Amino acid sequence: MDDLVPAAPWLLVGAAVVAAVASLIAGRAVPWQGRQAVLVMAVAMLVTALAGDAPMVGLGLGVVLLLSAMLGTVGVRGTSAAGECFRRALIALLLAVCAFESAVTGEAPEAGAGTHGGHGGLSGLLSVLIVAGVIGVVLWTVVADWFVEPVHHGRTARLVATESWALAAGVALMCLAT
Repeated sequence: MDDLVPAAPWLLVGAAVVAAVASLIAGRAVPWQGRQAVLVMAVAMLVTALAGDAPMVGLGLGVVLLLSAMLGTVGVRGTSAAGECFRRALIALLLAVCAFESAVTGEAPEAGAGTHGGHGGLSGLLSVLIVAGVIGVVLWTVVADWFVEPVHHGRTARLVATESWALAAGVALMCLAT
């Protein structure tokens, strides 16, 4: 991740922390499923920035993010928060896929000198899934502002929008940096 955007891990941590703080300040406007997903993502980004591309760290983070994504949609079907919780779960799933890719290709000795961090420069099926998911998240964030009737108003709406845009910026940066 460091070759294309040297500060990418810390920019991802910054985006995740902004999203987590906005989610916490919004309080009950963000269901517990969404808050846990955002907090787990923030911690995962911090661990990733501190630990680098260690395969066992990537594997562990992938499992935790996958479980968080699954838990992030429990019990929200039919509620007004379902769409936002699903978007958060999708972002956690994208980060899990990225962590699993890092675990698979992290410090392999046969990785070419031209590949960055052993990721292979966005090659392979996992990378295609990451790119497609990131495009989906960014489009969802943009289109939702145009077409979806806001559930919250005022300060809460601004906090939820800040969280949405911070998460979208974080996954876009993740895609550009890998």
